[in-house]
Parts: sequence; C-alpha cells; structure tokens
Amino acid sequence: MIYAYAKLTVTNPEALAAYRDKAGEALARHGGKVAQASGATLAIDGTPDMPDVAAILSFPDKDSALGWINDPSLADVHALRRNAGGSDIVLLT
Repeated sequence: MIYAYAKLTVTNPEALAAYRDKAGEALARHGGKVAQASGATLAIDGTPDMPDVAAILSFPDKDSALGWINDPSLADVHALRRNAGGSDIVLLT
C-alpha cells in the first residue's frame, strides 16, 4: 500500500462539488480510495500552509497512483479538481 497527500485551496466550490461526485470512481479505476478527507485541519507543529481540504489517498502501489494521475481518460476529472482552486498532491514513496 502506498499513500498520497492531497492539499486543496478552494476558490471554486462548484467545481469541487463536481469533482467529489466523480473522484471516488476515478480513484477506484486504479485501485485507489480516499483513506481520510477533511475540511477541518489542525497544525500541530510548525507553521504549515493550511489547506481548505486535505485528503490521504491510498493505492495498491506506486504504479497504480501514477496510472491514476496520468490516465488520459480521467483528464476531465483532474481538471475539475484543478479548477476548484489550488491543488497539490504528494506521493509518499
């Protein structure tokens, strides 16, 4: 199992809502799922740039995660996330 951290700064809630409707199915195509997501985050050390929404995604392996983010058939789904505002995803390898 491998994990990714997604940090979103939301400027377009409508795009985020549309993304949420499609995100689970898009992740599942590559064996991924949302392990945890929240709009309520708490910094417990340092002074990080706090997200509006944070999520931990899980995938069976690195190739599955890279397959998900690079899948051309999911370009419209990833575009919805990116259009919702700032979107950073870090794979924990």
